[in-house]
Amino acid sequence: MAGEPQDDCLFCKIVAGRIPATVVRETETTVAFRDINPQAPTHVLVIPKVHHPDAVALATAEPAILADVVRETGEVASDEKLDSYRVVFNTGSGAGQTVFHAHAHVLGGRGLQWPPG
Repeated sequence: MAGEPQDDCLFCKIVAGRIPATVVRETETTVAFRDINPQAPTHVLVIPKVHHPDAVALATAEPAILADVVRETGEVASDEKLDSYRVVFNTGSGAGQTVFHAHAHVLGGRGLQWPPG
């Protein structure tokens, strides 16, 4: 069921404390932790504590929690002292999504070119 933890979801396991992560921030609705395969000097993932497969599904079902995720990306950037940063939501395997639990990437600490990819 949407919103409920999934037994086979890596990020649900991190939320539950069953898999360790380097947590940098946590709120009632979100967890932010360092990416294990960073693509920039700062690469933090911000995830909702509820399970939805991607940002659009989260926005449709629980828009206030998506707002919490986005707000936390700004808090992470502030904590990391980033003047410039990128927030990325990948949707689908063709876009590079490998964990099908909505999450935002906060990337910074180096120049980020456009277009990405």
